[in-house]
Amino acid sequence: MSETIDTPSAGSGSPGSSASVQRLKPNAVGLVGVLFMAVATAAPITAMVGNVPIAVGFGNGAYAPAGYFVATIVLTLFAIGYAAMSRHITATGAFYGYISHGLGRIVGLGAGFLTALAYMVFEASLIGIFSFFGNDLFKSFFGVDVPWIVFAVVMLAVNTVLTYFDINLAAKVLGVFLITEIIMLALMAGSVLFTGGGPQGWSWGSLNPLNGFTSLSGEVAGTDGSMITVAGSAGVGLFFAFWSWVGFESSAMYGEESRNPKKIIPIAVVSSVVGIGVFYVLVSWLAIVGTGPENAVALAQDASTAGDIFFTPVHEHFGMWAVDMFKILLMTGSFACGMAFHNCAARYLYALGRENVVPGMRRTIGATHPVHGSPHIAGFVQTGFATVVVLFFDLTGRDPYTGLYGLMALLGTTAIMIVQALAAFSVISYFHVHKNHPETAHWFKTFLAPLLGGLGMAYVIYLLTKNASFAAGAAAGDWVFSAIPFVVGAVGVAGIVLAIYLKYKDPQRYSDLGRTVLEEAHER
Repeated sequence: MSETIDTPSAGSGSPGSSASVQRLKPNAVGLVGVLFMAVATAAPITAMVGNVPIAVGFGNGAYAPAGYFVATIVLTLFAIGYAAMSRHITATGAFYGYISHGLGRIVGLGAGFLTALAYMVFEASLIGIFSFFGNDLFKSFFGVDVPWIVFAVVMLAVNTVLTYFDINLAAKVLGVFLITEIIMLALMAGSVLFTGGGPQGWSWGSLNPLNGFTSLSGEVAGTDGSMITVAGSAGVGLFFAFWSWVGFESSAMYGEESRNPKKIIPIAVVSSVVGIGVFYVLVSWLAIVGTGPENAVALAQDASTAGDIFFTPVHEHFGMWAVDMFKILLMTGSFACGMAFHNCAARYLYALGRENVVPGMRRTIGATHPVHGSPHIAGFVQTGFATVVVLFFDLTGRDPYTGLYGLMALLGTTAIMIVQALAAFSVISYFHVHKNHPETAHWFKTFLAPLLGGLGMAYVIYLLTKNASFAAGAAAGDWVFSAIPFVVGAVGVAGIVLAIYLKYKDPQRYSDLGRTVLEEAHER
């Protein structure tokens, strides 16, 4: 049943009477459901099979797992501060609310716009890779060349239907897909571990985090037996490692719909980062061990053989059926990831809409379904946006993989990394500059950990700008790629300008920015 929640007056510290907004369905999902949705956005099987070969072939070589180790450390530091903030502020617009409280409403609205942009384009991006895998799967299995746009339209429709209802339905669907892909990756890793390793030893250096900063160089035997010179940049390997986590932070936005959010959300935030990190390090290391470090580097040089880093040990230990299952799970995994991002985008649009940033938004995208308690109108808006993006790439003849998936992922990653860095610094400001909740403030948890995490995020933004052309691949010459920094800048500035306008022209609406939080968890 749909409920209402109050937006507080400026500086009140308790719900005020400025306006009443519709609330998402409370107590709808538990810790397991939140974890499923958070981990699904990271898309483990897609992250591993898609990103590890690039890190191996053009980044830090056999030391790619060390890059994932570095990312685990940095993101865990970020998550510690992020979790501390979530104990006091529970809001669907997680980053938006946190940054508004820590760095102020003006920066907060700019961050809110950027976060909404990121999640909105992430769904379109995942539709691209889902469609690419779907087309490839049907050609391989059935000899039928189904246009990729058909898969895209089906995914758009299914996402809309599943996320219209109670969030538990989406959590259950995501849970099934997520468990199957984790089991498959674990089987591959376990088969290497329990059969004594691979053809070229255990490659223990791959687990030393210091080696994550080592660039690939030297010669390896190619797939045809000839020696080939290989070279890479550690920055590329580190960037693709960090990219593999995008979406984990979404657990905080389900606080209003979860049971006992003050307890559940901090656990979900930290455990998802650490759990994903340990899993990524072990799976990437054992895939490289099972294939052979030098063999893996050679296979990664060619996109047509890069996936064999994972498929080779799977085929050797389980047979061709397991390789086919891997390919099916790549498709279902990207679908699950896209649906999770649809949920994220709808909730961010709802979070902005319910504060009536633009008059009329509270009654439209800021409304919830009277029965299911879902942000159904915001969900329809997100579907419309994603459909326009997908049709643009289709009608202009762009590729669903390098075009739709690659370019939209870069656009979204650029936006979300900036917001993550701001979120880390907002934790420090909230607890140590504004002196909120001194009982929670801690030299490590709310100062040093988010400081190091924020600096790490800033370094990743640097890596992204430095290696963006490489990450874009064949699409680097596309004008859409060239427009990415301008789009990100324009959206962020638009949020800042709107906040400044509201500050002087409509102080009441300005005072509500980022202040719509769950009443039970409101600052006291």
